[in-house]
Order: sequence, then C-alpha cells, then structure tokens
Amino acid sequence: MFIYEMDENIVLKQLKLQDANELFELTDSARDYLREWLPWVDTTVNPEDTLAFIDHTLRSAELRTGFTTGIFFKNKLVGLISFNHLDWINKIGYIGYWLSPDYQGHGIMTNAVRALTDYAFAKLELNRVDIRAAYENKKSRSIPERLGFTEEGKIRHAEWLYDHYVDHVIYGMLAGEWYRF
Repeated sequence: MFIYEMDENIVLKQLKLQDANELFELTDSARDYLREWLPWVDTTVNPEDTLAFIDHTLRSAELRTGFTTGIFFKNKLVGLISFNHLDWINKIGYIGYWLSPDYQGHGIMTNAVRALTDYAFAKLELNRVDIRAAYENKKSRSIPERLGFTEEGKIRHAEWLYDHYVDHVIYGMLAGEWYRF
C-alpha cells in the first residue's frame, strides 16, 4: 500500500475500501463546488458509487495503469490526487487532483503535486508528467504553473461538462527539467 508522508500534517495514502463513506461525505459536502470542473459528481449519488470508484482505483493500481491516493490532513481526508493513467511505453504519468474548498489556499495541493511528481521521476522512473486543466479553471492551472511545468498548448473542446464543452490546457514536466528546478 502506497503511503507518502509529506510533512507532520499531510500524508498521501492509497485509498482503501474502508475510506468509501468518508470520501463520499467529502464529495457530497463539496458537491456544488466540485461540479463546476469535475464531470463525475452527478453520478456519485451514494456511498456505493464511491465504493465502486475505490475498487476501480485499487484494480488500476494492481494493473499498474494508474493509482489514486487520498490527501489526509491531520488524519482527515481532504482531497484526492492520482495518476489517472500511467503510460509505461512512453514513460508518462497523467496527474489529476481535487481538494475540498475548506482546505484550499494553504499549499496542500501544490505540495501534493510536487510529491507525486518527485515520486514519478525518482521511484517510477518516468520521463514525463502531464497535467491537464480546464482553461478557465485558474486555481487548478496555478499549481503546475507554480511548480515550473511548461504550458504546452490547448485542446479545444477537450471535455464535456454536463451541458457544455471546456478547453484544456496541457502542462508538461520532463525528468531532466524537474531535477534542475
């Protein structure tokens, strides 16, 4: 099981089935906020949906196609960060994340993305980390920008969000660049 202690207060831990109720409650409490940028919110309507999601993430980890960790602040689940996909042929990890609005503005997510990027290059020996964020999602985009990722382009109509398409901005970091940064 993956555990990464970022500091005395923040730990990234692979989700367990037992985390389903806590994750559902976190999602449910931030539903309106999360819905603006995350397409899965309306299909997460009960703890069983969250249990199925966690089961999927555990299977992805076993297959080494991705893995999801909870962000725990003082032992309380406050968000998620994951490799939504691991492309072993091209040595690319695709990071995705979200954080409860109650815990934003304290550097938690920036430090979590830094930790997962370190892990990608040092432990997984990937060559590249990609982060994609909706063009208008300034908070999400500020994280790779703050960490020195390169803005590499924009994909038009990259994602359907409930009733409209959003464009995505692609950020990339290469292993050789990260070690210089």
